[in-house]
Amino acid sequence: MKPMFARDLALAPALAGLAVLVLASGPAWAQYKVIAPDGSVTYTDRPPYESKLRIMPIGRSAPAGGTEIGLPIELRQATARYPVTLYTTADCAPCDSARKLLQQRGIPYTERTIGSDEDAQALERLVGGRTVPALTVGAQPLRGFAESDWASYLDAAGYPRESKLPRNWPATVASPLVQRAVAAAPEARPAPPPPAAPMPEVPQPGTIRF
Repeated sequence: MKPMFARDLALAPALAGLAVLVLASGPAWAQYKVIAPDGSVTYTDRPPYESKLRIMPIGRSAPAGGTEIGLPIELRQATARYPVTLYTTADCAPCDSARKLLQQRGIPYTERTIGSDEDAQALERLVGGRTVPALTVGAQPLRGFAESDWASYLDAAGYPRESKLPRNWPATVASPLVQRAVAAAPEARPAPPPPAAPMPEVPQPGTIRF
């Protein structure tokens, strides 16, 4: 019979290998990289609320461009629980007013543009209508800009009434609600014959209302 310590030594390589696998898989489930003031780094699936920490989203949580999250605690809690998305379209004065309200209050938000019937259909599924501007605060949809109503919902979600965004916070870049794949450039081919005269356009149902 082997002594106890001999069996423990025999298991050591296997345990070491298991530890390596656990450590290697850590960042795989983590959604945030947390950097402490002393430079130490940890990974977590939930962002902590300590204001002195630098928090960087990774994986699916990482925004385009790798923007670092440096929000104060009030905004960090509100955005984690009730993210804000603004739905707009071009040449829309109420959309400009809605955007101004969010910017004045310093609310981090995502902007999605409605530029096609496909976008309008997606908007209707999200908020129950095709009216713009529209806003979602968490799961709560708001259709049509009414400053007092929007402000009430933002207050209830815990967003500060005055801007507390960092000075270097990047401006929001709007993108289409429905992302479209970019078609590859076709190969060079002989020019086709002239097309027949186009048929008159038929108005599409479901227009966007302001």
